[in-house]
Amino acid sequence: MREQERQPEPGRASLLRLLWRRSRTEARDDAEAGRAITMPLQSGLPPLQQVLRRLAMGLLVLALTTLIVYADHEGYNDNSDGSLDFLDAAYYATVTLSTTGYGDITPVSDAARLVNILVITPLRVLFLIILVGTTLEVLTERTRQQVRVHRWRTRTHDHVVVVGYGTKGRHAIETLIGQGIPKERIVVVDSQSKAAQAAGDDGLVSVTGDATRSETLLKAEAQRASRVIVAPQRDDTSALVTLTARQLNRRATIVVAAREDENVPLLKQSGADTVITSSSSAGRLLGVSMVSPTVGRTLEDLMTLGSGLELIERPITEDEVGKSPRACPDLVLAVLRGRDLLEFADPRLQNLKLGDHVITVSRAATSEQV
Repeated sequence: MREQERQPEPGRASLLRLLWRRSRTEARDDAEAGRAITMPLQSGLPPLQQVLRRLAMGLLVLALTTLIVYADHEGYNDNSDGSLDFLDAAYYATVTLSTTGYGDITPVSDAARLVNILVITPLRVLFLIILVGTTLEVLTERTRQQVRVHRWRTRTHDHVVVVGYGTKGRHAIETLIGQGIPKERIVVVDSQSKAAQAAGDDGLVSVTGDATRSETLLKAEAQRASRVIVAPQRDDTSALVTLTARQLNRRATIVVAAREDENVPLLKQSGADTVITSSSSAGRLLGVSMVSPTVGRTLEDLMTLGSGLELIERPITEDEVGKSPRACPDLVLAVLRGRDLLEFADPRLQNLKLGDHVITVSRAATSEQV
C-alpha cells in the first residue's frame, strides 16, 4: 500500500532529495532492479566530439589558470631570471595542473600562496577530472544506471505492463501507441534477454525475468500499473502470470491472450478481466474470409489501427447529449452506459445520455490526411 501511495516528484531537485533520503534497502532494491531493467538508450555525442569537448574544457582551465598566475606575476619567483612573464605563467600553469611540479617557479607572496590554495588547487582537480573523464564514465556507468532506474521507479505509476514481447505483445504495443499512449508509460516484461533488449532498442523500458514470480513484476512496478497485458506463448504461463499480477494489484485491468477456448474460464478465475482467444479468433476470421474475402478484409481493416477504418470507443460530446445514436457523425455500433453494453437496435437507445460511451466505426486520421 505504501508503494501505491508514493507519488512522483518531478524535477532534478526532487530527484536529488529522493536520492539523499533513500535508505539502504531502497538503494539495494535499485541496484538489483538495475541488473534486470533495460532503459531506452539516451542520445549522446559521438566519441570524437566527446574527446574534442573535453580537450576544449582542459584548454579552458589551462588558459584560466595562466591568466590568474600572470595577473599576480609579482608574487612568483623564477629561479632562472627572477621575473615572471606570460610564457612563464603558462609554463607554471601547465606543470602545476599536470601535477609535475618541477619547483623552478614558486609562489613567494602570501597572496600568491592563498590563490594557489583556494583557486589553483581546485582547478588542478578539475583538470585531472577532465583528463580521466573517459575512465570515470566507465566507472560510474553502474551508478548512472541505478540513478536512472531510481528516477524511473519514482515517477512510474498508472502505466501499462505488457508481459511477452512476441508477435502478440508487439502488436498490442503498436496499438497502444497508436491510440495515444506514450512509450514512457509502457513497460515490457520478458524472460528472454534478447526480447527485452529489443524492447529497449524500440524505446521501451523492459524487465528481463520470469513474470510468474512476484519480484519480477515488482521490478516492472506492476503494483502501481493501471493495465496489464499478458501475452506469453503458453496458456499455463498466462494463468500463473495473471494470478501473480492480480495478487499484486487488485485495481488494474488485466487482459490476457489465450490459445485455447477451454482455458478461458481458468484465466478469468485467475483474475483476468478480458480473455482474447487467439486460435478461435483466427479461425473465425479464416471462415469469414473463405465465405466472403471482402468481409474478411473489412474485419482486418477494423482491427488494424491507422488503416482505412477504425473501431474505437469514445465518450459522447456535449452536442450529442439527448440525440439519437444515428445523429452521430460516426457509425455507432453499440453504447456503453454504465456497466451495460447496449447494442445498436436496443430500444433503450432512443437518446444518448451524459456519461455514455459510444463504440463507433470511423475513418482513420491518416486516411483523412491523404
